[in-house]
Amino acid sequence: MPHCQNYMQAPINRRQMLARCANGFGGVALTALMAEQAYGARVVQRPAVIPGAPDPNSPYAPRQPHFKPRAKNVIFMYMDGGPSQVDTFDPKPMLDKYNGKPFPMKMEPTQFNSNGNSLASPWKFKQYGQSGIPVSDLFPHVAKHVDDMAVVRSMTSMFPEHTSANYFLHTGFGLQGRPSMGAWATYGLGSMCEDLPGFIVLNGGLIPPGGLENLGSGFLPATYQASIFKPSNPPVANINRTEQSDTIQRNKLKLMRKLDQGVLGQMGKIDALESAVANYEMAYRMQMAVPQLMDLSGESKHTLESYGLNHSWKGTQTFGRSCLIARRMVERGVRFIELTCPGGSGDRWDQHGNLKDGHTKNARSVDQPIGALLTDLKQRGLLESTLVIWAGEFGRTPFAQGRNGRDHNPFGYSIWMAGGGIKGGTTYGATDEFGYKAIENRLEMHDFHATVLHLLGIEHTKLTVRFSGRDMRLTDVFGHVIHDIVA
Repeated sequence: MPHCQNYMQAPINRRQMLARCANGFGGVALTALMAEQAYGARVVQRPAVIPGAPDPNSPYAPRQPHFKPRAKNVIFMYMDGGPSQVDTFDPKPMLDKYNGKPFPMKMEPTQFNSNGNSLASPWKFKQYGQSGIPVSDLFPHVAKHVDDMAVVRSMTSMFPEHTSANYFLHTGFGLQGRPSMGAWATYGLGSMCEDLPGFIVLNGGLIPPGGLENLGSGFLPATYQASIFKPSNPPVANINRTEQSDTIQRNKLKLMRKLDQGVLGQMGKIDALESAVANYEMAYRMQMAVPQLMDLSGESKHTLESYGLNHSWKGTQTFGRSCLIARRMVERGVRFIELTCPGGSGDRWDQHGNLKDGHTKNARSVDQPIGALLTDLKQRGLLESTLVIWAGEFGRTPFAQGRNGRDHNPFGYSIWMAGGGIKGGTTYGATDEFGYKAIENRLEMHDFHATVLHLLGIEHTKLTVRFSGRDMRLTDVFGHVIHDIVA
Protein backbone atom coordinates (compact mmCIF):
# COMPACT_ATOMS: atom_id res chain seq x y z
CA MET A 1 0.00 0.00 0.00
CA PRO A 2 1.44 3.44 -0.82
CA HIS A 3 2.64 5.35 2.20
CA CYS A 4 2.59 9.08 2.83
CA GLN A 5 5.62 11.25 2.09
CA ASN A 6 6.33 11.64 5.79
CA TYR A 7 6.93 7.90 6.20
CA MET A 8 10.33 7.11 7.74
CA GLN A 9 11.74 3.64 7.36
CA ALA A 10 12.23 1.95 10.71
CA PRO A 11 15.82 1.18 11.77
CA ILE A 12 16.90 -2.42 11.17
CA ASN A 13 16.84 -4.76 14.16
CA ARG A 14 19.84 -6.44 15.79
CA ARG A 15 19.44 -9.73 13.91
CA GLN A 16 19.27 -7.94 10.55
CA MET A 17 22.28 -5.82 11.41
CA LEU A 18 24.41 -8.88 12.30
CA ALA A 19 23.36 -10.68 9.12
CA ARG A 20 24.26 -7.72 6.93
CA CYS A 21 27.51 -6.79 8.63
CA ALA A 22 29.10 -10.15 9.50
CA ASN A 23 31.50 -10.08 6.58
CA GLY A 24 32.57 -6.54 7.37
CA PHE A 25 33.64 -6.91 10.99
CA GLY A 26 37.25 -7.52 9.99
CA GLY A 27 37.28 -4.26 8.06
CA VAL A 28 35.70 -2.42 10.99
CA ALA A 29 38.34 -3.79 13.33
CA LEU A 30 41.13 -2.86 10.93
CA THR A 31 39.77 0.67 10.57
CA ALA A 32 39.69 1.13 14.34
CA LEU A 33 43.18 -0.32 14.67
CA MET A 34 44.67 1.90 11.98
CA ALA A 35 43.18 4.96 13.68
CA GLU A 36 45.35 4.41 16.73
CA GLN A 37 48.38 6.71 17.03
CA ALA A 38 50.69 3.71 17.36
CA TYR A 39 49.95 2.85 13.74
CA GLY A 40 50.91 6.30 12.48
CA ALA A 41 47.49 7.75 11.75
CA ARG A 42 47.15 11.46 12.33
CA VAL A 43 43.81 13.14 12.84
CA VAL A 44 44.28 16.89 13.15
CA GLN A 45 41.36 18.92 14.37
CA ARG A 46 40.57 22.38 13.07
CA PRO A 47 41.30 25.29 15.43
CA ALA A 48 39.21 25.68 18.57
CA VAL A 49 36.37 28.16 18.91
CA ILE A 50 37.50 31.51 20.31
CA PRO A 51 36.41 31.82 23.96
CA GLY A 52 33.51 34.20 24.39
CA ALA A 53 32.16 33.68 20.87
CA PRO A 54 28.48 34.72 20.70
CA ASP A 55 27.32 31.19 19.87
CA PRO A 56 30.12 28.65 20.29
CA ASN A 57 27.88 25.91 18.86
CA SER A 58 27.34 27.76 15.59
CA PRO A 59 29.32 26.44 12.59
CA TYR A 60 30.12 30.08 11.86
CA ALA A 61 31.66 30.73 15.30
CA PRO A 62 35.08 32.43 15.00
CA ARG A 63 37.98 30.08 15.67
CA GLN A 64 41.52 30.51 16.91
CA PRO A 65 44.13 30.65 14.13
CA HIS A 66 47.23 28.49 14.49
CA PHE A 67 49.34 31.63 14.82
CA LYS A 68 48.92 35.38 14.59
CA PRO A 69 47.33 36.13 11.21
CA ARG A 70 48.42 38.87 8.86
CA ALA A 71 45.01 38.90 7.14
CA LYS A 72 41.52 38.51 8.55
CA ASN A 73 39.59 38.65 5.29
CA VAL A 74 40.15 37.69 1.66
CA ILE A 75 38.82 39.32 -1.49
CA PHE A 76 39.54 37.03 -4.43
CA MET A 77 38.96 38.68 -7.81
CA TYR A 78 38.67 35.74 -10.18
CA MET A 79 39.61 36.69 -13.75
CA ASP A 80 37.64 34.13 -15.69
CA GLY A 81 39.25 32.70 -18.82
CA GLY A 82 42.94 33.40 -18.32
CA PRO A 83 44.40 36.91 -18.80
CA SER A 84 47.55 37.05 -20.90
CA GLN A 85 50.66 37.54 -18.77
CA VAL A 86 52.65 39.16 -21.59
CA ASP A 87 49.88 41.75 -22.06
CA THR A 88 49.37 42.61 -18.38
CA PHE A 89 52.20 42.24 -15.84
CA ASP A 90 55.10 40.44 -17.59
CA PRO A 91 56.57 42.56 -20.44
CA LYS A 92 58.68 40.72 -23.00
CA PRO A 93 60.69 42.93 -25.42
CA MET A 94 61.80 39.82 -27.34
CA LEU A 95 58.24 39.42 -28.57
CA ASP A 96 58.54 42.82 -30.25
CA LYS A 97 61.70 41.63 -32.00
CA TYR A 98 60.10 38.39 -33.19
CA ASN A 99 56.60 39.72 -33.85
CA GLY A 100 55.11 38.00 -36.90
CA LYS A 101 58.03 35.58 -37.15
CA PRO A 102 58.03 31.85 -36.35
CA PHE A 103 58.13 31.24 -32.62
CA PRO A 104 61.71 30.18 -31.80
CA MET A 105 60.93 27.85 -28.86
CA LYS A 106 59.44 24.39 -28.93
CA MET A 107 55.66 24.64 -28.73
CA GLU A 108 53.80 22.39 -26.33
CA PRO A 109 50.42 20.98 -27.44
CA THR A 110 47.73 23.63 -27.03
CA GLN A 111 43.99 23.49 -26.59
CA PHE A 112 43.18 23.99 -30.26
CA ASN A 113 46.59 23.55 -31.97
CA SER A 114 45.98 26.41 -34.36
CA ASN A 115 49.34 27.97 -33.58
CA GLY A 116 50.63 30.96 -35.47
CA ASN A 117 53.71 33.14 -35.24
CA SER A 118 55.13 35.12 -32.34
CA LEU A 119 52.69 37.80 -31.24
CA ALA A 120 53.89 41.00 -29.56
CA SER A 121 51.68 42.76 -27.07
CA PRO A 122 49.46 45.47 -28.55
CA TRP A 123 49.94 47.46 -25.33
CA LYS A 124 52.90 49.38 -23.96
CA PHE A 125 54.32 48.92 -20.49
CA LYS A 126 55.36 51.67 -18.07
CA GLN A 127 57.07 51.56 -14.70
CA TYR A 128 55.07 52.73 -11.70
CA GLY A 129 55.62 53.60 -8.06
CA GLN A 130 58.82 53.63 -6.08
CA SER A 131 59.28 49.96 -6.93
CA GLY A 132 59.22 50.66 -10.66
CA ILE A 133 57.16 47.56 -11.45
CA PRO A 134 56.08 47.64 -15.11
CA VAL A 135 52.36 47.37 -15.85
CA SER A 136 50.53 47.32 -19.16
CA ASP A 137 48.49 50.26 -20.38
CA LEU A 138 45.48 48.01 -19.85
CA PHE A 139 45.59 48.84 -16.12
CA PRO A 140 46.27 52.54 -15.47
CA HIS A 141 44.28 52.49 -12.20
CA VAL A 142 45.67 49.23 -10.81
CA ALA A 143 49.18 50.35 -11.75
CA LYS A 144 49.04 53.15 -9.17
CA HIS A 145 49.06 50.50 -6.42
CA VAL A 146 52.11 48.43 -7.36
CA ASP A 147 53.89 49.45 -4.17
CA ASP A 148 51.22 47.55 -2.23
CA MET A 149 51.32 44.53 -4.54
CA ALA A 150 53.40 41.40 -5.01
CA VAL A 151 53.34 40.43 -8.67
CA VAL A 152 53.97 36.72 -9.17
CA ARG A 153 55.23 36.01 -12.69
CA SER A 154 55.88 32.29 -12.30
CA MET A 155 52.45 30.87 -11.51
CA THR A 156 51.71 27.50 -13.13
CA SER A 157 48.81 25.11 -13.47
CA MET A 158 48.61 21.39 -14.19
CA PHE A 159 45.64 21.78 -16.55
CA PRO A 160 45.32 23.54 -19.92
CA GLU A 161 41.51 23.57 -20.19
CA HIS A 162 39.07 25.73 -18.28
CA THR A 163 37.01 23.29 -16.23
CA SER A 164 39.82 21.27 -14.67
CA ALA A 165 42.00 24.37 -14.30
CA ASN A 166 39.18 26.12 -12.46
CA TYR A 167 38.70 23.21 -10.10
CA PHE A 168 42.45 23.24 -9.51
CA LEU A 169 42.57 26.98 -8.83
CA HIS A 170 39.57 26.93 -6.51
CA THR A 171 39.97 23.58 -4.74
CA GLY A 172 43.53 22.34 -5.31
CA PHE A 173 42.27 19.34 -7.28
CA GLY A 174 41.53 19.00 -10.98
CA LEU A 175 38.21 17.20 -10.58
CA GLN A 176 34.94 18.26 -9.01
CA GLY A 177 33.98 17.30 -5.48
CA ARG A 178 36.61 19.01 -3.33
CA PRO A 179 35.98 22.01 -1.05
CA SER A 180 36.72 25.46 -2.39
CA MET A 181 39.44 27.47 -0.66
CA GLY A 182 36.73 29.81 0.64
CA ALA A 183 35.04 26.82 2.26
CA TRP A 184 38.36 25.71 3.80
CA ALA A 185 38.99 29.21 5.17
CA THR A 186 35.59 29.45 6.85
CA TYR A 187 35.76 25.85 8.10
CA GLY A 188 39.10 26.61 9.73
CA LEU A 189 38.45 30.11 11.04
CA GLY A 190 34.69 30.54 11.11
CA SER A 191 33.37 34.02 10.47
CA MET A 192 33.52 37.35 12.25
CA CYS A 193 29.98 38.17 11.15
CA GLU A 194 26.88 36.64 12.72
CA ASP A 195 24.42 37.96 10.15
CA LEU A 196 26.06 37.06 6.83
CA PRO A 197 27.61 33.84 5.54
CA GLY A 198 31.36 33.45 5.95
CA PHE A 199 31.96 32.63 2.25
CA ILE A 200 30.15 34.77 -0.31
CA VAL A 201 30.52 34.92 -4.08
CA LEU A 202 29.44 38.12 -5.77
CA ASN A 203 28.43 36.85 -9.18
CA GLY A 204 28.82 39.63 -11.72
CA GLY A 205 27.35 37.41 -14.42
CA LEU A 206 29.91 34.69 -15.17
CA ILE A 207 30.04 31.55 -13.03
CA PRO A 208 33.37 29.76 -13.72
CA PRO A 209 33.41 26.89 -16.23
CA GLY A 210 32.85 23.81 -14.10
CA GLY A 211 29.91 25.50 -12.40
CA LEU A 212 29.11 25.83 -8.73
CA GLU A 213 31.33 22.86 -7.87
CA ASN A 214 34.16 25.41 -7.91
CA LEU A 215 32.48 27.12 -4.99
CA GLY A 216 31.17 24.16 -3.04
CA SER A 217 32.02 22.59 0.31
CA GLY A 218 32.86 19.11 -1.02
CA PHE A 219 33.21 16.72 1.90
CA LEU A 220 33.08 19.56 4.44
CA PRO A 221 29.69 20.32 6.03
CA ALA A 222 27.34 21.99 3.57
CA THR A 223 27.25 25.08 5.78
CA TYR A 224 30.62 26.13 4.38
CA GLN A 225 29.73 26.23 0.68
CA ALA A 226 29.55 29.63 -0.97
CA SER A 227 26.44 31.73 -0.82
CA ILE A 228 25.90 33.28 -4.25
CA PHE A 229 24.96 36.96 -4.23
CA LYS A 230 24.34 39.25 -7.17
CA PRO A 231 25.69 42.80 -6.96
CA SER A 232 22.18 44.05 -7.82
CA ASN A 233 19.52 44.70 -5.21
CA PRO A 234 18.14 42.37 -3.93
CA PRO A 235 21.23 40.14 -4.19
CA VAL A 236 19.40 36.92 -3.32
CA ALA A 237 15.87 35.75 -3.95
CA ASN A 238 13.23 35.69 -1.20
CA ILE A 239 15.25 37.90 1.15
CA ASN A 240 12.03 39.55 2.35
CA ARG A 241 9.78 37.46 4.58
CA THR A 242 6.31 36.48 3.42
CA GLU A 243 4.85 36.20 6.94
CA GLN A 244 2.76 39.08 8.24
CA SER A 245 4.92 39.59 11.30
CA ASP A 246 8.29 38.75 12.76
CA THR A 247 6.59 36.82 15.56
CA ILE A 248 4.90 34.45 13.12
CA GLN A 249 8.17 33.84 11.33
CA ARG A 250 10.01 33.19 14.61
CA ASN A 251 7.34 30.68 15.63
CA LYS A 252 7.73 28.86 12.31
CA LEU A 253 11.49 28.67 12.75
CA LYS A 254 11.06 27.44 16.30
CA LEU A 255 8.74 24.66 15.13
CA MET A 256 11.07 23.70 12.28
CA ARG A 257 14.01 23.54 14.68
CA LYS A 258 12.01 21.32 17.05
CA LEU A 259 10.99 18.94 14.26
CA ASP A 260 14.52 18.80 12.85
CA GLN A 261 15.98 18.09 16.28
CA GLY A 262 13.49 15.27 16.66
CA VAL A 263 14.69 13.68 13.42
CA LEU A 264 18.32 14.14 14.45
CA GLY A 265 17.52 12.46 17.76
CA GLN A 266 16.19 9.41 15.92
CA MET A 267 18.64 9.20 13.03
CA GLY A 268 21.84 10.63 14.50
CA LYS A 269 24.15 13.18 12.89
CA ILE A 270 23.01 14.16 9.38
CA ASP A 271 25.06 16.89 7.74
CA ALA A 272 22.38 17.91 5.24
CA LEU A 273 19.80 18.40 8.00
CA GLU A 274 22.15 20.11 10.45
CA SER A 275 23.36 22.45 7.70
CA ALA A 276 19.77 23.18 6.72
CA VAL A 277 18.98 24.19 10.32
CA ALA A 278 22.01 26.49 10.41
CA ASN A 279 21.12 27.95 7.02
CA TYR A 280 17.50 28.61 8.04
CA GLU A 281 18.72 30.55 11.04
CA MET A 282 21.31 32.42 8.97
CA ALA A 283 18.66 33.30 6.39
CA TYR A 284 16.51 34.77 9.14
CA ARG A 285 19.35 36.99 10.34
CA MET A 286 20.18 37.97 6.76
CA GLN A 287 16.74 39.51 6.33
CA MET A 288 17.91 42.45 8.40
CA ALA A 289 21.58 42.47 7.43
CA VAL A 290 21.34 42.18 3.65
CA PRO A 291 19.15 45.25 2.98
CA GLN A 292 21.56 47.33 5.08
CA LEU A 293 24.53 45.83 3.22
CA MET A 294 23.08 46.65 -0.18
CA ASP A 295 21.89 50.14 0.68
CA LEU A 296 24.55 52.40 -0.86
CA SER A 297 22.72 55.64 -0.11
CA GLY A 298 25.18 56.38 2.70
CA GLU A 299 28.16 56.24 0.37
CA SER A 300 29.45 59.57 -0.88
CA LYS A 301 29.06 60.69 -4.48
CA HIS A 302 32.84 60.63 -4.80
CA THR A 303 32.97 56.99 -3.66
CA LEU A 304 30.28 55.91 -6.11
CA GLU A 305 32.02 57.67 -8.97
CA SER A 306 35.45 56.36 -8.06
CA TYR A 307 34.19 52.76 -8.18
CA GLY A 308 32.61 53.44 -11.58
CA LEU A 309 28.97 53.04 -10.64
CA ASN A 310 28.08 55.88 -13.02
CA HIS A 311 30.43 54.74 -15.78
CA SER A 312 29.15 54.57 -19.35
CA TRP A 313 30.47 50.98 -19.68
CA LYS A 314 28.07 48.51 -18.11
CA GLY A 315 30.84 46.08 -17.15
CA THR A 316 32.52 48.80 -15.07
CA GLN A 317 29.23 49.53 -13.30
CA THR A 318 28.71 45.86 -12.46
CA PHE A 319 32.21 45.12 -11.26
CA GLY A 320 32.40 48.46 -9.47
CA ARG A 321 29.28 47.61 -7.47
CA SER A 322 30.78 44.20 -6.64
CA CYS A 323 33.99 45.79 -5.40
CA LEU A 324 32.14 48.36 -3.28
CA ILE A 325 29.90 45.68 -1.75
CA ALA A 326 32.99 43.55 -1.09
CA ARG A 327 34.47 46.42 0.92
CA ARG A 328 31.25 46.69 2.90
CA MET A 329 31.32 42.93 3.53
CA VAL A 330 34.86 43.21 4.87
CA GLU A 331 33.69 45.93 7.24
CA ARG A 332 31.02 43.53 8.49
CA GLY A 333 33.46 40.67 9.01
CA VAL A 334 32.74 38.33 6.08
CA ARG A 335 35.73 35.99 5.92
CA PHE A 336 36.10 35.12 2.23
CA ILE A 337 34.63 37.03 -0.71
CA GLU A 338 35.03 36.04 -4.35
CA LEU A 339 34.15 38.32 -7.25
CA THR A 340 33.41 36.92 -10.69
CA CYS A 341 33.74 38.87 -13.91
CA PRO A 342 30.75 40.75 -15.32
CA GLY A 343 28.89 39.23 -18.24
CA GLY A 344 28.17 41.07 -21.44
CA SER A 345 31.62 42.71 -21.70
CA GLY A 346 33.42 40.22 -23.93
CA ASP A 347 34.18 36.51 -23.90
CA ARG A 348 35.70 36.46 -20.44
CA TRP A 349 39.50 36.82 -20.72
CA ASP A 350 39.47 33.87 -23.11
CA GLN A 351 40.61 35.57 -26.31
CA HIS A 352 41.37 32.85 -28.84
CA GLY A 353 40.81 35.58 -31.40
CA ASN A 354 40.53 39.38 -31.36
CA LEU A 355 42.89 39.66 -28.40
CA LYS A 356 43.06 43.44 -28.42
CA ASP A 357 39.30 43.96 -28.46
CA GLY A 358 38.53 41.31 -25.83
CA HIS A 359 41.26 42.18 -23.33
CA THR A 360 40.47 45.89 -23.71
CA LYS A 361 36.81 45.31 -22.84
CA ASN A 362 37.61 43.09 -19.86
CA ALA A 363 40.21 45.50 -18.50
CA ARG A 364 37.76 48.38 -18.91
CA SER A 365 35.33 46.48 -16.70
CA VAL A 366 37.71 45.75 -13.82
CA ASP A 367 40.58 48.27 -13.80
CA GLN A 368 38.87 51.34 -12.31
CA PRO A 369 36.86 49.38 -9.70
CA ILE A 370 39.95 47.47 -8.50
CA GLY A 371 41.94 50.69 -8.22
CA ALA A 372 39.11 52.28 -6.23
CA LEU A 373 38.83 49.23 -3.95
CA LEU A 374 42.55 49.27 -3.10
CA THR A 375 42.44 53.02 -2.44
CA ASP A 376 39.31 52.72 -0.31
CA LEU A 377 40.62 49.81 1.76
CA LYS A 378 43.88 51.63 2.40
CA GLN A 379 42.21 54.89 3.41
CA ARG A 380 39.99 53.04 5.86
CA GLY A 381 42.88 51.09 7.38
CA LEU A 382 41.49 47.81 6.07
CA LEU A 383 44.08 46.88 3.47
CA GLU A 384 46.65 45.71 6.00
CA SER A 385 44.19 43.09 7.27
CA THR A 386 42.55 42.23 3.93
CA LEU A 387 44.27 39.99 1.41
CA VAL A 388 43.32 41.00 -2.13
CA ILE A 389 44.01 38.45 -4.88
CA TRP A 390 43.84 38.88 -8.67
CA ALA A 391 44.17 35.62 -10.61
CA GLY A 392 42.89 33.55 -13.50
CA GLU A 393 43.08 29.80 -14.00
CA PHE A 394 46.06 30.02 -16.41
CA GLY A 395 47.74 32.42 -18.82
CA ARG A 396 48.01 32.63 -22.58
CA THR A 397 50.56 31.74 -25.23
CA PRO A 398 53.13 34.29 -26.43
CA PHE A 399 52.52 33.06 -29.96
CA ALA A 400 49.29 33.60 -31.83
CA GLN A 401 46.34 31.33 -32.17
CA GLY A 402 45.30 31.90 -35.73
CA ARG A 403 46.12 35.50 -36.58
CA ASN A 404 45.29 37.67 -33.57
CA GLY A 405 44.39 35.51 -30.57
CA ARG A 406 46.23 33.54 -27.89
CA ASP A 407 45.64 29.98 -26.74
CA HIS A 408 45.74 28.63 -23.16
CA ASN A 409 49.10 28.52 -21.40
CA PRO A 410 49.48 26.79 -18.00
CA PHE A 411 53.30 26.77 -18.05
CA GLY A 412 53.90 30.27 -16.66
CA TYR A 413 51.59 33.21 -16.00
CA SER A 414 51.02 36.17 -13.71
CA ILE A 415 48.84 36.81 -10.68
CA TRP A 416 49.13 39.44 -7.97
CA MET A 417 48.30 39.84 -4.30
CA ALA A 418 48.05 42.95 -2.15
CA GLY A 419 47.50 43.91 1.49
CA GLY A 420 47.00 41.32 4.23
CA GLY A 421 50.67 40.75 5.04
CA ILE A 422 51.96 40.88 1.46
CA LYS A 423 55.36 42.49 0.85
CA GLY A 424 54.37 45.33 -1.47
CA GLY A 425 56.41 46.55 -4.39
CA THR A 426 57.84 43.11 -5.11
CA THR A 427 57.96 40.74 -8.06
CA TYR A 428 58.43 37.01 -7.61
CA GLY A 429 59.60 34.49 -10.16
CA ALA A 430 60.18 34.88 -13.86
CA THR A 431 59.25 33.36 -17.19
CA ASP A 432 61.65 32.89 -20.10
CA GLU A 433 62.46 35.75 -22.45
CA PHE A 434 59.26 35.12 -24.43
CA GLY A 435 56.94 34.74 -21.41
CA TYR A 436 56.13 31.14 -22.21
CA LYS A 437 57.32 29.03 -19.27
CA ALA A 438 58.27 29.74 -15.65
CA ILE A 439 62.03 29.38 -15.24
CA GLU A 440 62.66 31.03 -11.86
CA ASN A 441 60.87 30.35 -8.55
CA ARG A 442 58.21 28.28 -10.22
CA LEU A 443 55.02 28.59 -8.18
CA GLU A 444 52.56 25.70 -8.08
CA MET A 445 48.91 25.94 -7.11
CA HIS A 446 49.43 24.23 -3.75
CA ASP A 447 52.14 26.80 -2.92
CA PHE A 448 49.66 29.57 -3.68
CA HIS A 449 47.02 27.98 -1.42
CA ALA A 450 49.55 27.35 1.36
CA THR A 451 50.55 31.02 1.25
CA VAL A 452 46.95 32.25 1.38
CA LEU A 453 46.23 30.06 4.42
CA HIS A 454 49.50 31.17 6.05
CA LEU A 455 48.51 34.81 5.76
CA LEU A 456 45.21 33.92 7.46
CA GLY A 457 47.12 32.37 10.36
CA ILE A 458 46.59 28.76 9.31
CA GLU A 459 49.30 26.13 9.06
CA HIS A 460 48.15 24.42 5.88
CA THR A 461 49.35 20.96 6.95
CA LYS A 462 47.21 21.13 10.09
CA LEU A 463 43.90 22.14 8.56
CA THR A 464 42.58 18.69 7.70
CA VAL A 465 39.40 16.65 7.75
CA ARG A 466 39.17 12.86 7.73
CA PHE A 467 37.44 11.62 4.59
CA SER A 468 37.62 8.29 2.77
CA GLY A 469 40.14 6.96 5.23
CA ARG A 470 42.70 9.76 5.00
CA ASP A 471 43.29 13.29 6.21
CA MET A 472 42.29 15.68 3.43
CA ARG A 473 43.51 19.23 3.11
CA LEU A 474 43.41 22.07 0.57
CA THR A 475 47.07 21.52 -0.32
CA ASP A 476 46.79 17.71 -0.44
CA VAL A 477 50.31 16.46 0.45
CA PHE A 478 52.07 19.37 -1.28
CA GLY A 479 52.57 23.10 -0.86
CA HIS A 480 55.18 25.48 0.52
CA VAL A 481 54.60 28.97 1.87
CA ILE A 482 56.24 31.59 -0.35
CA HIS A 483 57.89 33.63 2.38
CA ASP A 484 59.61 35.93 -0.14
CA ILE A 485 56.31 37.75 -0.74
CA VAL A 486 55.28 37.89 2.92
CA ALA A 487 56.11 41.12 4.74
